[in-house]
Amino acid sequence: MDKQLTSIGFIGLGVMGRNMAFNLLKSGYSLNVYNRSKDKANLLLEQGATWCPSPKEVAEQSAVIITMVGYPYDVEEVYFGENGLLKHANEQTVLIDMTTSTPTLARKIYQAAKEKNIEAIDAPVSGGDIGAQKGNLTIMVGGDVETFEKVLPVLKVLGENIVHQGAAGSGQHTKMCNQIAIASNMMGVSEAIVYAKKAELDPEKVLKSISAGAAGSWSLSNLIPRVLAGDYSPGFFIKHFIKDMKIALDEAEKMNLELPGLALSKKLYEQLAENGEENSGTQALVKYWEIF
Repeated sequence: MDKQLTSIGFIGLGVMGRNMAFNLLKSGYSLNVYNRSKDKANLLLEQGATWCPSPKEVAEQSAVIITMVGYPYDVEEVYFGENGLLKHANEQTVLIDMTTSTPTLARKIYQAAKEKNIEAIDAPVSGGDIGAQKGNLTIMVGGDVETFEKVLPVLKVLGENIVHQGAAGSGQHTKMCNQIAIASNMMGVSEAIVYAKKAELDPEKVLKSISAGAAGSWSLSNLIPRVLAGDYSPGFFIKHFIKDMKIALDEAEKMNLELPGLALSKKLYEQLAENGEENSGTQALVKYWEIF
């Protein structure tokens, strides 16, 4: 896809979306942006992005549209609302939903788009704010392989590990696998650091030893250093992680599959959220042992 001929729309300029949009601008794409709070777009506008007052205007002016919003009901509104993308996008527009949403909604968007001669893929990501900044996100894609290949140059600006997983909804199912693995891992790395402190060890030294061995993980190497620095700012909000875990448990129930590790993690995070930590990063799970 020739970037000189492509105008990209970007909807959702939160912790992740804003950095992803910056990377597209830096790569030479023209960018039409919308966010419910315009102030989050100010830095992008200063760098040459064009403000659109609603998804309708984004749809009318863009050949490729990326959405990165908060919850499935936000996705539903952006795509199916009165000023939504499906009502106002031009034929042959490519819609890329990178929100972590439900496989059912991804398939609904795909089918509705197809009926209007519009292409749609679901492409949720993993890698947090660091991956969004560096442009090395993992991107999991569901939808037609031809559409995937068409927009692959755009996706390569945002990520490095980019895999087409299958039909519409497959990207979202794969993201659920990702969140399931992270959920239990976050409990493990949090317990390890709490244990180290209780045993009066130097957590920095413990981290140096265990992150290089069989216990190593992305969360251990990237999030626990934040914990040790007292930094609980969100690379990924607890409230959004709870949303993802609920989606995964709902999907598992449809498949008659029990996921006890995921259920326990969701319970712990919900207790933290009820105690005012819903806007903290997922690394704030270590606070569970301080509060309860």
